Amino acid sequence: MARGPLVLLLWISACLFLSFRASCFYLPGVAPQDFHKGDPLRVKVNKLTSIKTQLPYSYYSLPYCTPKQIFDSAENLGEVLRGDRIENSPFEFKMREPEMCTILCRKVLDAKMAKDFKEKIDDEYRVNMILDNLPLVFPIQRNDQESSFVYQHGFHVGLRGQYAGNKEEKHFIYNHLTFTVKIHKDPETELSRIVGFEVKPFSVKHAYEGSWTETTRLTTCDPHAKRLVTNSETPQEVEEKNEIIFTYDVEYLESDVKWASRWDTYLLMADDQIHWFSIVNSLMIVLFLSGMVAMIMLRTLYRDISKYNQLETQEEAQEETGWKLVHGDVFRPPLKSDLLCVYVGTGVQFFGMSLVTIIFAALGFLSPSNRGGLMTAMLLLWVFMGLFAGYTSARLYRMFKGTEWKKISLKTAIMFPATIFSIFFVLNALIWGEKSSGAVPFGTMFALVFLWFCISVPLVFVGGYVGFKKPAIEDPVKTNKIPRQIPEQAWYMNPTFSILIGGILPFGAVFIELFFILTSIWLHQFYYIFGFLFIVFLILIVTCAEITVVLCYFQLCSEDYHWWWRSYLTSGSSALYLFLYAAFYFFTKLEITKPVSGMLYFGYMLIGSYSFFVLTGTIGFYACFWFTRLIYSSVKID
Repeated sequence: MARGPLVLLLWISACLFLSFRASCFYLPGVAPQDFHKGDPLRVKVNKLTSIKTQLPYSYYSLPYCTPKQIFDSAENLGEVLRGDRIENSPFEFKMREPEMCTILCRKVLDAKMAKDFKEKIDDEYRVNMILDNLPLVFPIQRNDQESSFVYQHGFHVGLRGQYAGNKEEKHFIYNHLTFTVKIHKDPETELSRIVGFEVKPFSVKHAYEGSWTETTRLTTCDPHAKRLVTNSETPQEVEEKNEIIFTYDVEYLESDVKWASRWDTYLLMADDQIHWFSIVNSLMIVLFLSGMVAMIMLRTLYRDISKYNQLETQEEAQEETGWKLVHGDVFRPPLKSDLLCVYVGTGVQFFGMSLVTIIFAALGFLSPSNRGGLMTAMLLLWVFMGLFAGYTSARLYRMFKGTEWKKISLKTAIMFPATIFSIFFVLNALIWGEKSSGAVPFGTMFALVFLWFCISVPLVFVGGYVGFKKPAIEDPVKTNKIPRQIPEQAWYMNPTFSILIGGILPFGAVFIELFFILTSIWLHQFYYIFGFLFIVFLILIVTCAEITVVLCYFQLCSEDYHWWWRSYLTSGSSALYLFLYAAFYFFTKLEITKPVSGMLYFGYMLIGSYSFFVLTGTIGFYACFWFTRLIYSSVKID
């Protein structure tokens, strides 16, 4: 590919950065909000989440206390696709004004309300809230370090337990919340900034004297008597006709943590030492293998090319064996060359999206404080990278002597997105059937289709037109009119065997990082080590290229010139190992029991594996394409 597409890629990256810098991407610490003492703090509620079902629900799908009027917060495309449903709440905080035993509301459960609470407790649902764009977290003390904490998203709806001397298991709800708002105070201006939002939930069966009124004082939690809730010794049971009183405390703690660093504690991983060791270990192994492969290839090729160029007589030339022998067939167009062009173009589109996204994230422009920003950026980049998909597929198609560039551009614009969209539509229907907030609404679905057909497809055609009008890529050697017969191959050169072997090394380069990515997605943990991810991505590119080149060389040496598709499938087969690892992760790390949740998991992992196949396959193809052109242009062909 010429300099033009590279310049265009940089130009699109710059345009995206400038256009979304203000609204989508911002560095953590650029837009702080200062609060005076007594200023109102707006607590928002987000979706209910569970690692057992992977089906999010709106906060008000449970009969919690509600404000006078419920307002939805504006959500970006990524938030909607993630299932976020951010709404206002009845919690009323005032900066640096502690509250004790504030009563939210009183509920008397009917059969349906009790059933809903019990189901969510059984499925271990967690309640998520937001204050000043910080998510609510529940601190858990680490076993190895007394002064260190691990933070979990939100708090559980409730718990299951037994009364002393009774074997029957009961459901208890967390109806008293003790909030801790950490603030960084400016000693000169007396202004405060929020740097932490934590909670400790309790289950308390509140009591009061007389009949219930709006001015009733609780005997179990009374700020006037300085009687606070500090444990759950008398928990609130969830049963029909039971009365539940929801209360909360708010305390403010001054912190030395500055506003720009407030996300650091959230992004601290529980097993950071294992993560660092595993990443470094993986990098060392892959770099060592890459060095060995490069050394072997350079020595072997140098000897071969020197030997071939020293041949003097026709008799010697006739006795030649190995990769030079198939020079008249090596650039023969493959079977289903149209499909190969489509897959390579799609892979370039996916490669451009992945590279720019990871670079932006590593530089801090896709902060976790901007919920949905990462997914929104990926979608928009995918749409704009359609230009490169069309250009690449048409350029390759022209090299294969194709004439219908519009046809190939249409296939490139439709085939991969249609496959992904079909799977996504089925999964979305399953989520809709469960009445989950994770179901993408019709308006968002229409927006996705609009991005696809009104922006991506035209850009693919523009790229296809430019690519097809470029002069065709010339082969370094001429292709014979009659195909050469391929001799019988050794068992280890069997296409299926060599393709499956080729996918092991690229998968080995990423599987440790893959564990942390899967954990962040399916166990709802923060992932923000994009610097390491960028390094792993570069290692993946190197390993895909090298393993494909090595196996391509062995294949050509055995006089098999059908390398086009095999080069794509060799590195692309790593996607099979990725899917198998996802299945292993499902059965060993997750506790998903519902069939619908299992179908969602494997459906989304199928989409991820298919995308990984397209990405790695394209890297392997271009490495082999470059390699074959290099070696056959380096020898003298009689």
